[in-house]
Amino acid sequence: MLITTTEHIPGKEISQVLGMVRGNTVRSKNVLRDIGAGLKTIVGGEIKDYTRMLLEAREEALSRMAEKAEEMGANAVVMTRFATSSIMGGAAEILAYGTAVKAKY
Repeated sequence: MLITTTEHIPGKEISQVLGMVRGNTVRSKNVLRDIGAGLKTIVGGEIKDYTRMLLEAREEALSRMAEKAEEMGANAVVMTRFATSSIMGGAAEILAYGTAVKAKY
């Protein structure tokens, strides 16, 4: 499954647009991570546990989006984007979305 942020796939022809696809995940913070993050905000710098958590969440959302595209018969997703929103204190949704297409390779 080719996933791209562009509207077109260079050198390929999009033969059919199948529709929008989405994949999401909701992640919450961990008490132990929060304690470490709180200490890190005092001295500054990257909070690596949160960076890792968000990376995993983006990959999971992309994977779920690709699964939906495959179910529709797509072999590519174009115009892929990410969005995030707060669900409640300490929990956030990561959403990946794009347009499922059939491309001629």
